[in-house]
Amino acid sequence: MCPMPSAESTPASVHEPEPVRPTREDAVAAAGSELIGGPVGRRALPGSSWWTPVRVIALVAIGMFALGLVQKAPCYNGAWFFGASSQYTHACYSDIPHLYQGRGFADGLVPYFDKISGDMEYLEYPVLTGLFMEVASWLTPGSGSLQDQAQWYWMANAGMLMVCAAVIAVCVTRTHVRRPWDGLLVALAPAFALTATINWDLLAVALTAAAMLMWARSRPLAAGILLGLATAAKLYPFLLLGPLLVLCWRAGRWREFGKALSGAAGAWLVVNVPVMLFAFDGWSKFYTFSQERGVDFGSFWLIIAQNTTDPLSTDTVNTLALVLMVLCCGGIAALALAAPRRPRFAQLAFLIIAAFVLTNKVYSPQYVLWLVPLAALARPKWRDFLVWQACEVAYFLGIWLYLAYTTSGDAHKGLPTEGYHWAVGVHLLGTLYLCVMVVRDILMPERDPVRRTGGDDPSGGVLDDAPDVFVLGPVAHSSPRASSADGAAAGPQVEWGAGRAGDGSS
Repeated sequence: MCPMPSAESTPASVHEPEPVRPTREDAVAAAGSELIGGPVGRRALPGSSWWTPVRVIALVAIGMFALGLVQKAPCYNGAWFFGASSQYTHACYSDIPHLYQGRGFADGLVPYFDKISGDMEYLEYPVLTGLFMEVASWLTPGSGSLQDQAQWYWMANAGMLMVCAAVIAVCVTRTHVRRPWDGLLVALAPAFALTATINWDLLAVALTAAAMLMWARSRPLAAGILLGLATAAKLYPFLLLGPLLVLCWRAGRWREFGKALSGAAGAWLVVNVPVMLFAFDGWSKFYTFSQERGVDFGSFWLIIAQNTTDPLSTDTVNTLALVLMVLCCGGIAALALAAPRRPRFAQLAFLIIAAFVLTNKVYSPQYVLWLVPLAALARPKWRDFLVWQACEVAYFLGIWLYLAYTTSGDAHKGLPTEGYHWAVGVHLLGTLYLCVMVVRDILMPERDPVRRTGGDDPSGGVLDDAPDVFVLGPVAHSSPRASSADGAAAGPQVEWGAGRAGDGSS
């Protein structure tokens, strides 16, 4: 038997394929690189210097996050505390300082267990986010004026959220091993920097990004645990179990899906059950509030409500939104099972969260954070990503100008209702545009930037390069039958796709 080569005698290229450099394959990235000296050269390769892609992207993400903090300076210095509309005219609003007192943290109340005076009886956030908020209150000095404490509370949260932002950038960078520089899409996303400290969404986004990294590393149990924790921080991450279900169904990877599902359920229960048992009313407030909440900012439901004399009731909107979401889920599942090649996990993850965003009865500006990492993995094309980001920045400005208009009295400083409706429309069209591009890549995999460089599904983990065992539509009859990867699957089996990307057969 031949001896194994030593690490010293084996070239690095044997261990790791050369990473894809966007400045060589993306015209927009190449043009933008002129600002920093031109297309990426050899020193950008992993291992060639201290400035590896992970480190560079993490530092860029922290730098952009810091710029987002600077953008909030007018509010930090007074607009959060004085004047009803100045925080909107400066586009620097944040929930964090307002909820410091409004949700009882200034008074030392325990979330979910202690009732809150005012319009909200209990904290209306999931348990893990509530814990995050509580930890920030522990880091806030109890002395000084209420304004001083609220400023400290915002800074404590900002520091913790900055860690989340760095985690997101690193996880996205490491998910597609051969495409680390796609993480710059996240690090440089303007809407990411502008909305990062509006609310606490970055906690759930960071846990979701870590879950996707674990799945890409073929660790389904760890991925499931992280996904369960993410769902304990925000509701939307549980939707990613849907894409995993249909992709594992198509590949016959039921054991791995079972591990992810059990891990997610177990982690969610561990976090939630103690609060459910001892403070059920407080724990359930998030779910009852979500159900009872009326049509709100950012949704097409609001445009309908503001342009009719007989708006739909909240129950009717809940039902219709659920029906639309179920239809979207069915369409995405059909697409996943009938596509000529099995879609990549990141593609379906983006589509399912985008469907939730588009059909929901509310779209807060920070919800764009849910989509940014998924978009970078699903469609790593700078032109399309920046088009979508421009639409989201337009909406970010539109909602604050609209609120400035509604809170400035007779002065009417800002954007009237009709203008705000256009801003909502721009957001909806931008998201739909990116969805269309992702669907096109699924139906024509040769146009997928990731597969064009020779990969199958670098975020797919056990799904990467796995043969299909169940498909629908014409592809079920167009490929030769083959055994599964382990030869143990029963029933009719087909090879996935028509060939590997990059070999000219896709």
